[in-house]
Amino acid sequence: MFYWVLKTVVLGPVLRLLFRPWVEGEENIPEDGAAIFASNHLSFSDSIFLPLLVPRRMTFLAKADYFTGVGLKGRLTAAFFKGVGQLPIDRSGGRASEAALTSGLRVLRRGELLGLYPEGTRSPDGRLYKGRTGVARMALEAGVPVIPVAMINTDKAQPTGTKIPKLVRVGVRVGEPLDFSRYEGMEGDRFVLRSVTDEIMYALMELSGQEYVDMYATAMKDRIARDKKNKAKEAAEAAAPGRAARELEEALDGEGPVEGEPAADGRDAGPERRAS
Repeated sequence: MFYWVLKTVVLGPVLRLLFRPWVEGEENIPEDGAAIFASNHLSFSDSIFLPLLVPRRMTFLAKADYFTGVGLKGRLTAAFFKGVGQLPIDRSGGRASEAALTSGLRVLRRGELLGLYPEGTRSPDGRLYKGRTGVARMALEAGVPVIPVAMINTDKAQPTGTKIPKLVRVGVRVGEPLDFSRYEGMEGDRFVLRSVTDEIMYALMELSGQEYVDMYATAMKDRIARDKKNKAKEAAEAAAPGRAARELEEALDGEGPVEGEPAADGRDAGPERRAS
């Protein structure tokens, strides 16, 4: 109930007025039956605009952090996600991944729509990254089609780290359903799962126009974090007291005697000695 109140009465009309969202490919949205909506992930607001623009109810598997926040903001965030029917998942892997898979399959077996981000996290730089195979496993186990969806300009409307969105028109481009029934019963084959996932990511690349990067977004985020840390360390060392004086002394020590000054053996540093 709260889901539809937010979508049609409280939040939906305001978002439509301010951001004037558009949809391309509405004919590819199934009127009934279960399906997975596999989307690129540019912004936190993807999880708001996509359900807003799809007529049917959509459930997302949201990271558990959204449900465990502290303070007023944390409680409001948790209440919002619970109210709109989103399911918390632990992304630490292992048993947590199995629990996420079970939750997703439960939604699909009820004949509902499930929203997933195959990249696993938001893109750190606007490019499209390698997909995780969980989306393929769910599609094969549930025997449902995968509908590729490209979110457009949501990163410009709400860049990562910003609290107040910018009034930029956003859009959703819905691709044709992908049928993987030819792989029925092969959800345990990791090569099949990778092939299915890559096919989904290729469809997302074509829909979104994003540059594709053949590495996981989490690995790129780790690399960016390391680079920032190293640069901060170098800047701190460069600003340390006495650093410039030490570097000057080391440079002078390496140059040898200056012309016109006696060398260490007491002789004048003539051209021949300087050349050597």
